[in-house]
Amino acid sequence: MTDGVLPEGASPALHRFGQWIGRTFVRLPFRVRVHGAERIPESGPVVLVSNHSSMLDGPLLFGTLRRPVVFLIKREMFRGALGWFLRRIGQLSVRRGEPDRTPLLAAVRVLRAGGMVGVFPEGTRGAGDVDNAQHGAAWLARTAGARLLPVVCRGTRRPPGRGRRLLPRIDVLFGEPVTLPTAKGRAGLVEATERVRSELVELISELDRMVADQHQDDVRGKRA
Repeated sequence: MTDGVLPEGASPALHRFGQWIGRTFVRLPFRVRVHGAERIPESGPVVLVSNHSSMLDGPLLFGTLRRPVVFLIKREMFRGALGWFLRRIGQLSVRRGEPDRTPLLAAVRVLRAGGMVGVFPEGTRGAGDVDNAQHGAAWLARTAGARLLPVVCRGTRRPPGRGRRLLPRIDVLFGEPVTLPTAKGRAGLVEATERVRSELVELISELDRMVADQHQDDVRGKRA
């Protein structure tokens, strides 16, 4: 481990630089509102699990977090200069749709050293729903004895048929850290995976209500 929280070969300095890019240049074209940031554990093993609507979600969350975080990212992104940079800032390459234990075991080592690992359970850039949550996040949390931290994003994906928006609003909501069920075997993993899915579904509903209420307040403010 490097600094106890990053995979072998990663540069802590480049990792901090990458997060600075996420906090500044990635967020620059948007109005980003972060809710519940006080719920992020400052230390200890944490599996961050998020919905996934667009390619922007990862860089945005990477910059939002104030502690080092290692994301599991699809292997197709690890090409050329971008691939070199992702490896140097400690991100892990995974194969989609097939067992890939090497990065999972590397992620477990990060967690057991007290670090944070980020997972997008859908493994796809679909509509951002979580009906097809995979077992990875639950397996990591249970194997490493880590807490699960759900987070959801809204506004990173442009609505179909809409042109470019001027300073579009993005909302990020962190949920409360939870401890997953610890029953052993396949049934226990299925139960824990369902808990991951339900936590994200509930958090998405909460954020959608918050955004809708804020929109109504903005409309009433303009009419006043």
